[in-house]
Amino acid sequence: MAKFKTTAGTDHDSLQPSGLRFPKGEIIFSDGDLGLGMYIIKSGEVEIRKLIGGEEQVLTVLGKGDFFGEMSLLEEDAPRSATAVARTQVDVALIDQAAFRFILENNPEITIRMMRKLVRRLRETTRLLEDAVGHKVDLDESGVAEQPPIDPDPRARLVETGSGMVFPLAAGGETTVGRIDPVTGIHPDIDLTGVDDRRSVSRRHARIQRQEDGSFVVLEDVGTMNGTFINDERLQPGRPAPLKPGNSLRFGTVECRFELDDS
Repeated sequence: MAKFKTTAGTDHDSLQPSGLRFPKGEIIFSDGDLGLGMYIIKSGEVEIRKLIGGEEQVLTVLGKGDFFGEMSLLEEDAPRSATAVARTQVDVALIDQAAFRFILENNPEITIRMMRKLVRRLRETTRLLEDAVGHKVDLDESGVAEQPPIDPDPRARLVETGSGMVFPLAAGGETTVGRIDPVTGIHPDIDLTGVDDRRSVSRRHARIQRQEDGSFVVLEDVGTMNGTFINDERLQPGRPAPLKPGNSLRFGTVECRFELDDS
């Protein structure tokens, strides 16, 4: 395990998470360990394992941009509830309490993802409880659910330049672009997982919005790691940029062409 970055002081302007590297097969933390922080994956894959019925099972596999171990920051002195193992060599950022508070204050997207993850855990726990008692257990609904399939716009689409794969935009309003999130189970409207061999696209990477006059703009979401580009010009996070038919639109390393048919 080798550090490649150290934690700066407690001044919020200079806070940087501690960077750690784990070789393939190394245990990052074990079920029952005292939690000292959460981790964000910068590269590689991590398995989350749990001993169930006397046999260790893989609950999920996490990749670049995913986080784990956050319960140690939400509940002080709470032991780890599962084991995290490096499935490949993995680089992670270790977030302590001071850095965590700074992230929550400046990146609400992280807060939303954590809430969704906790809701998903609650639902899974409820399912296991129902299996054990043999009848339905009524709990308050959270209101968070997977997105239904979009109503596709037959006129507007993204075409991935390498494969020619077509991704229709939503018929009205906003289209989200990214990769499926195994932590929350949330799907973006346009899931680029199948054409993103380098995992360069963030889970919630960008949004394409239709304006009232029928024109389109694209916004890069805050926290996106590898950028969004129109004709090789990088966008500023959160700032809408006009999108014209024929424009090259790149999410990380995935390049698409925006097509819009005439009315």
